[in-house]
Amino acid sequence: MTGSGSNIQHWKFILVQDRENLGKLARDSTSGKWVEGANFAVIVLTTPTFGFHLIDAGRVAQNMQLAAWNYGVASGVFTGMNRAALEKDFEISSDLTASIVVGFGYPLRKIIGRKNRKPIEELVFAERYGEPFDPQQLKT
Repeated sequence: MTGSGSNIQHWKFILVQDRENLGKLARDSTSGKWVEGANFAVIVLTTPTFGFHLIDAGRVAQNMQLAAWNYGVASGVFTGMNRAALEKDFEISSDLTASIVVGFGYPLRKIIGRKNRKPIEELVFAERYGEPFDPQQLKT
């Protein structure tokens, strides 16, 4: 149910579950070697001729991650990959690009607590960059 630029829905997905193929995916990665230990992964393919294709890849990947989390399934993403090797190993059509890979699995231990996040005042500015933001001053 993810939105896409102009509602084109140009993405395609390769579900990778086989241990051997998860190993190939890890070997084809420059930043996601960990995916070899995932329960499964999804290679998100997009059409690079659309200027918004990477935004769409991120949108659909995040929605997959949120849906998985609702079932207790953790996930991680990577974009660092040897594209030529990946395209060969997974027979990816030349009109598509592997934009992002999402690995999924059940956590080995219960994940609790909150992540250490920056305070909103460091990330949001009022009206122009650098102008302090005060959440108490939001208009209703």
